[in-house]
Amino acid sequence: MTEKAIPLLPCRSELIQAVVDFYTALGFETTFHQRSPYPYAVVQRGSVELQFYGMKEYDPAGSHSGCYILTDDVDALHASFRDGLKAAHGKIPTRGLPRIGPLKNMSYGVRQFLITDPTGNTLRIGQSIDTGGGHHRPAPKDTFGRALHTADLYADSKQDLPGAAKILDRVLGLTDEQPTPTQLLRLLVLRGDIAHRLGDAPLAHRLLERAADITLTPQERTAVRDDLDRLAVLHLAPGATGSDLLG
Repeated sequence: MTEKAIPLLPCRSELIQAVVDFYTALGFETTFHQRSPYPYAVVQRGSVELQFYGMKEYDPAGSHSGCYILTDDVDALHASFRDGLKAAHGKIPTRGLPRIGPLKNMSYGVRQFLITDPTGNTLRIGQSIDTGGGHHRPAPKDTFGRALHTADLYADSKQDLPGAAKILDRVLGLTDEQPTPTQLLRLLVLRGDIAHRLGDAPLAHRLLERAADITLTPQERTAVRDDLDRLAVLHLAPGATGSDLLG
């Protein structure tokens, strides 16, 4: 037997065309679209099919709906989606609705990114990087590794940005323990990213300035390549990438 799960995702009725246009920009094909007796649309990209149903009272800002999509090349899919959004919108949206998040390695063994459509549905798109054959790695035990792990979960999985900020502010304020240089850079970039997403540009600038001043060895820079890429997007000159910092 072969089974296939198809997510049924809510959509504010008057936004269903915006949702279809959004997924068209990502390379999806619209296979069904009706406006009456109620709005409904189906989009498909390869083996991924998503269905949307209209709701008059649905609030996109309060949405918790979405699904997880597994891929064997998350880097290529992230790049493709960013290119599609830039072509459609003239820029890559990283705040508000719709938006696309950064690509990152999660501490539980998945490399992933999040993308949220105009009506608040969040697609979590990931690829396993756990070479041990397990599905989830245990959470880190050390103070700063555990804080990064938990803050990532709050910011992405739970989408609780203030909660993530509180965790990071606590460990960044510790005086009896100090993070490694790579941990400090990751903490500052994640906290700066959250400040940016919360609309606090001055705080984001201060945090990212501090991150940019950290001295790393070539090996350490390689280990935090994704974080340097995010730092570049948020803070450095237009057109720069974190790869430029690797030398």
